Amino acid sequence: MALPMAQASHPKVMIAPPRLNLRRAASYQGEKAPLSSTSSRFNFNHLIFSSPPPSPGLPALVPRPRKSSSAPRPSRVLRVFIWITGLAILFLFTSSLIQGGKWVPMVGWTFVSNAHYELVGHKDLPEIPIPITLTNRHGKSKWTVSIPPNYNFPLSMKEYSNICTKCQEAAAHVRELRNQSPSQQALQDYYYEDPYFIDVREAEKKGIFSGFENKKLATSEIHDGHLVGQRNDGVTDMETCRTSLTFVLETTDAGLGPSLMMLWTAYGLAQKEKRAFFIEDSRWAYGQYTNIFQSSPVQNCKPPPRHQMLPCPRSAKHLVVSAATAHEIFGSSFNAEYENTKRTDINRERAIYDLARVGYEALFHLNNDDKPYVRDRVKQLKAQAVVPQGNYNDGTIIGVHVRQGDLHPFEYQYNGAYMPLDQYAQKFRDLIDERHNFSTPLGGEDIIAKQHSFMVIASDNPDVYEADEFKGAFRAQEQIKLAGKQHAESAHYEKWVMHKFEEEAFGWEGGFFASMFRHLGRTTLHNVEEKEDDSSQENFETSEDTVRLRELVGRAYVMDLAVLSEVSDSIICTMSAMGCRLLAVMMGWDKAMARGNWVNIDGSFSWTGITV
Repeated sequence: MALPMAQASHPKVMIAPPRLNLRRAASYQGEKAPLSSTSSRFNFNHLIFSSPPPSPGLPALVPRPRKSSSAPRPSRVLRVFIWITGLAILFLFTSSLIQGGKWVPMVGWTFVSNAHYELVGHKDLPEIPIPITLTNRHGKSKWTVSIPPNYNFPLSMKEYSNICTKCQEAAAHVRELRNQSPSQQALQDYYYEDPYFIDVREAEKKGIFSGFENKKLATSEIHDGHLVGQRNDGVTDMETCRTSLTFVLETTDAGLGPSLMMLWTAYGLAQKEKRAFFIEDSRWAYGQYTNIFQSSPVQNCKPPPRHQMLPCPRSAKHLVVSAATAHEIFGSSFNAEYENTKRTDINRERAIYDLARVGYEALFHLNNDDKPYVRDRVKQLKAQAVVPQGNYNDGTIIGVHVRQGDLHPFEYQYNGAYMPLDQYAQKFRDLIDERHNFSTPLGGEDIIAKQHSFMVIASDNPDVYEADEFKGAFRAQEQIKLAGKQHAESAHYEKWVMHKFEEEAFGWEGGFFASMFRHLGRTTLHNVEEKEDDSSQENFETSEDTVRLRELVGRAYVMDLAVLSEVSDSIICTMSAMGCRLLAVMMGWDKAMARGNWVNIDGSFSWTGITV
C-alpha cells in the first residue's frame, strides 16, 4: 500500500497539444497577483492554462521597430519639390544679377539634309544686330551674327562695340553647351577660328536666315553707305569678293593722325590676309576721303551685301574695322602675333611697322590740287640747302614737328604742359654739329654747310612759327595756314557808328583742340543749344561750311606731313604725337630707324603704332 501513496505525492505534468496557440493571453500579464488564497478577490483565471510562461532562455518580447514605408508620403514629396523649386529660383536670380541682364537669343534650326538647314520659327530672328545661338534637333549648338538686311550701314560705333561684346558671350555660351573648353592660349591666338561659328554667307546658304528674304527685297541703296575702292564703271557682272576688310572712317577722336595710322595698318593687314579692301567714309568728320586723298586701290571684285560685314569674330569672311572695334582687331592678341618679343630694341615692332608702311605706300596719295604744290614746295626747300659750287657738303634740313593743343608729352616733367621749344632748338644744333663738325675731307668743320642748314617747322599752333627759338626756320607748307586770332580779328569800327553784329574772331592759339574742331563753322547759338559731350558721336546734321572747314584742316595736316617726310634729312618730334609716329613710317625703315634720322625727344620711348 506504500506504493500508491508515493505515486500520489508527485504532481501531474500536462503537455500542451501541438496545435494549441502558444501566444500569451493578455489577461495573464495584465492581472495582479492575489492578496491571499482565501481572498474573495482571488481569481483562478491566472491558473487556468492559456499559454506557457515565457521561457527564461528566450529574449524579452520587445515591440518590433516600425518599418518605414517604401512609398513616399505626399507631404514629403511636396516639401522636396518646394525646396528644389526655391533653390532653382535663387540660382536663376543670382545668375541674372551676375550676368547683368546679358542675354543671347536662341534660335532653333533642324536638319533637312546633309547640307541644308531649316529655320524653326522665323519670328525668333531679332530685329536688331546681335549674335544668336543656333541649336539643331540633336542638341548641337553653333552661333552666328544676325544683322537685318534692311539695317542702316554702317552701324553706329556703339552698335559695333556691343556686337563685339556679345560675340564673346555667344561663343562662351556655345562652348558651355557643348562642354568644350579650349585652352586660354588657343583663345588668345590672333588667328584662332571658332569651330562653332557659322559665317553669315554660309548660314544663308543653309537656309538659316530665310526669314530675311523679304527684307532683302526692301533694302535700298541709301542704306549701303559710301565705299571707296569699289568699281564705279557700271560693271555689274563682277563676282562678290571672297573675303574683305572694310575700314570705317569714324571715331570719337577728332584728330586725324590716329585714324590714318589705323587705316594704314588695316590695309597692310588686309593685304597680308589676302582680303579685298574698302573704305567707308559716309560719317567721317573730315568729309569725303577723296577730297583729301586719291581713291584707294580699286578692287577686282564687288563688296558683299552689307549685312554680311561683321565686326566680329576676327575670322569672319567679311570684316568691318573701326575705332570702335580697335581692341578686337589691334589689341593684345594683335601685338602678341606681330611683336617680336625676343627683341627689346626697335626691331621688336618691325612687323607692325611694315604693315603700316604697306598702307602708307598704297593710300597716301594727295588729291590733284595738293600733290603738285607739295612737289614744288619740296624742290623749293631743297634748293635752299644747296651750297655754292666748290664746297664740300650741302646744308642739312631738319624737320621739326611740334604738337600742342590738347595733347601733352609723355615726359613726366612736362606732362601737364608742353615740350619747351628750346628743346627742339637745342636738338637741332646738336644734329648740325654732329653732321658738319668733322665733315670736310680733312676732318674739319664745314662752316658753309652749317650756314645752309635750317629747320622746317610744322605745328598745330600758329604762334610756334613766330617763336624766337625758330627764327630763320621755314614753314612746311604755306598753301593752307591755320591763322591765329590776332590775324582773324575784324577791322576796328568807330565807336560812335552802329554796325552789324559779327561773331567773335576765331583763331588756333594754343594748337588743335577737339572741342574747337567740332565747333568749326557753327554759330554761337548752335553751340549753346548743343549739349556738350565730346566723347559721343555728333547728334546734329553737319553743315556744308563745317565740313569744308574741317576738310581744310585735314588737308593742311597731311601736307605738313608730306613735306616734312620728303624734304627732311632728320626729323625731331615727340612720340606722344601720332603725327610723329606717322612721320617715322613715311620716312621708311632704313632712313628713320636704321640710320637714326627719326629723333624722339619725348622720353626714351621707341616707336609704336596704334594705341588702343
